[in-house]
Amino acid sequence: MRDVSRLAGVSTMTVSRVLADPGIVSQETRRRVLTAVEQLGYVPDLVAGSLSSRRTNFVGLILPTLTNSNFGNSAQGLAEVLGPSYQLLIGYTLYRIAEEERLVRALLSRRPEALVIAGSIHTVATRRMLTNAAIPIVEIWERPEPPIDRSVGFSNFEAGRAAARHLIDLGHRRIAAVGSLVDADAADHRGEARLQGFAAALRDAGLPDDLVLRRGHAPVSYGHGAEAMAFLLEAAGDVEAVFAVSDVSAFGAIMECRRRGIDVPGGIAVLGFGDFEIGRQCEPAISTVRVDAKAIGEETGRLLLELFDRTDGTPPPILRDVGISVVGRGTTALRPARPSSPWPPSR
Repeated sequence: MRDVSRLAGVSTMTVSRVLADPGIVSQETRRRVLTAVEQLGYVPDLVAGSLSSRRTNFVGLILPTLTNSNFGNSAQGLAEVLGPSYQLLIGYTLYRIAEEERLVRALLSRRPEALVIAGSIHTVATRRMLTNAAIPIVEIWERPEPPIDRSVGFSNFEAGRAAARHLIDLGHRRIAAVGSLVDADAADHRGEARLQGFAAALRDAGLPDDLVLRRGHAPVSYGHGAEAMAFLLEAAGDVEAVFAVSDVSAFGAIMECRRRGIDVPGGIAVLGFGDFEIGRQCEPAISTVRVDAKAIGEETGRLLLELFDRTDGTPPPILRDVGISVVGRGTTALRPARPSSPWPPSR
């Protein structure tokens, strides 16, 4: 800062004022200081500034993975609403709750203004840290009841139920679903909730849920969908429709059907989740349970700004549900009418 002040011909206090609140400095002085900053490549020490102001102006964001475009869209929506006043510091867990605990501890030690976490399943230690953090905590991509502090998302259980009802309403009766295993190391708890909701809807309709399968480990992939579909076709040749907990897995399942000469949806209907770009560009386009991933981030950003600026003393709502919708595209279709007969058929 002394170098900047010498080059600009002003005091260090004036440099500090230009960087902290440029509106209180004359336009000419501001121009000289900013020109000197640019010429010297000076970067202000925000850590030192935060010691006196107790403001860091960053928000921590913890995601399961950085390779899922939907989580990237949520991060983008959050960043756009928060604007230039707040910066995101992003960590990812690879679906490991032990890694989430490590990231929460590391981020809280840097005193963020708020912490946003995808999911609501945490270790005991993580939950204790979040409860005692004394900053806004927002759990996203889920609808925990109650949340630790606030949540923005939807019910994954109800998303699974909606998927099952869609396939049942199309006339399918031998219906499968595929997701990943839930183990101690890595687990997609949101995908598991979708499978549980899917199985519950099948049972409510009087249909068997024996083809609701967990195979492989999170995160699911194209290969996961292909392998799961191959297993289904060999283990249950009478399967009529399949729900995959992600469009990524659904795409792999469709490709496996193509390799085997099975028409989709004529031979087997396939329904995904997430409304990924690849699902919209696939031929046929993948039917899916749509979630507006960017809207989750945008709504989270608006919620945080409300929490940061609580001038009227009225706290924002604890739960914000962005909802889901089933989008029928090319990979699901009405099942041809069957002759009237009891279900399941006699063996």
